[in-house]
Amino acid sequence: MLEIYVSTDVETDGPVAGKHSMLSIGSAAYTADKQLLGTFSANLETLPGAQPDAKTAAWWATQPAAWAACRQQPEAPALAMARYLAWLKSLAGKPVFVAYPSAFDFPFVYWYLMEFTGENPFGYSAIDIKTYAMALLRKPYRACGKMTMPKAWFDPAPHTHVALDDAIEQGRLFCNMLAANLAATD
Repeated sequence: MLEIYVSTDVETDGPVAGKHSMLSIGSAAYTADKQLLGTFSANLETLPGAQPDAKTAAWWATQPAAWAACRQQPEAPALAMARYLAWLKSLAGKPVFVAYPSAFDFPFVYWYLMEFTGENPFGYSAIDIKTYAMALLRKPYRACGKMTMPKAWFDPAPHTHVALDDAIEQGRLFCNMLAANLAATD
């Protein structure tokens, strides 16, 4: 079955899923050859009883445009995640979660899917872009940030901290990395 790479970015009010709220989710579904199959985006209401993290709130204060974007028309998490699950299931292949870093984004998406829909179509299929860069570049993990990756891997796209924008940008990066890996093995 065709793998669909679902580049995903979340914006949150803290670092711990369930304790803190996911404010926004954006996903862009790509084939390995960088064909964009579709996108999903939602802003979510905060969880009842959850409190924002002070350090995260201070960071948001430096990002007024992104904050305004993720607070427009928030929907109940149950409704947003039901729509997200239906979108994932509509993809013409098996979804693979892709993020930068997946260690942050995946726990939020997993928790919200399980909490509000009872299912997670990704299973535990998750790719971390920075770890993939480590393997391609044959360098230590901490030496493989975006600033040290080859410029050829990047398409011109802004990193806005708006979930869908960042999911599209990071999905293009991942697909370019896939192409570089295939070219190196030919």
